[in-house]
Amino acid sequence: MSDFLKIVDLKKSFGSQENKQEVLRGLSFSVKKGEFCVLLGPSGSGKSTLLNIIGGIDKPDEGFIEINGEKLEDLNEKKLTEYRRKHLGYVFQMYNLIPNLNVKENIEVGAYLSDNPLDIDELLNTLGLFEHRYKLPNQLSGGQQQRTSIGRALVKNPDILLCDEPTGALDYNTSKDILKLIEEVNQKYGNAVVMVTHNEAIKNMADHVVKLRDGKIRHDDYNTQKISAQELDW
Repeated sequence: MSDFLKIVDLKKSFGSQENKQEVLRGLSFSVKKGEFCVLLGPSGSGKSTLLNIIGGIDKPDEGFIEINGEKLEDLNEKKLTEYRRKHLGYVFQMYNLIPNLNVKENIEVGAYLSDNPLDIDELLNTLGLFEHRYKLPNQLSGGQQQRTSIGRALVKNPDILLCDEPTGALDYNTSKDILKLIEEVNQKYGNAVVMVTHNEAIKNMADHVVKLRDGKIRHDDYNTQKISAQELDW
């Protein structure tokens, strides 16, 4: 498999002069198509900043990101919006659902952004939400809301699913259900998954683990003994 996403010598700092804080200090790694990659590190290691730069939400001070041979820095605002629409799906810790739309309608919002959306009913079945499709977000559990937000990100059929602490607000059993779902989705639809987490256990289900500390890569490893989400324990 060829490298689909390349991160090359990324640097990013916030603030200026004596208040300047280096958040990313020259990161380089790559992710293959269909790969499950975990960005692991403690709070303040630069994980979310890196995810925002991959997502085209933030820009690096130096270095670049390349997706399928195209550099993000070469894209104008219109092309960058197109890139986000075409290539990326986002799953955040907070569900960000539209409160007056039901489950199916919340997912359909994502479908409108795509030229090639997935079949919504089939996706609702994969997500275990088909029987809940007409419920509003306030009638759902936390896990069901997170499933809906995964559905909204996935329905676009993105090349890359970016997940920022997707289980951060959930209890242990629900977290495992969500991780199983993301694993299933990765296998079924072949999207590359880039997941930010500080939970060490989650690295064991990934193909590729990039460990960050203080804005630098400490380890960039491939899992030879990957286990399923079902077997995770923490």
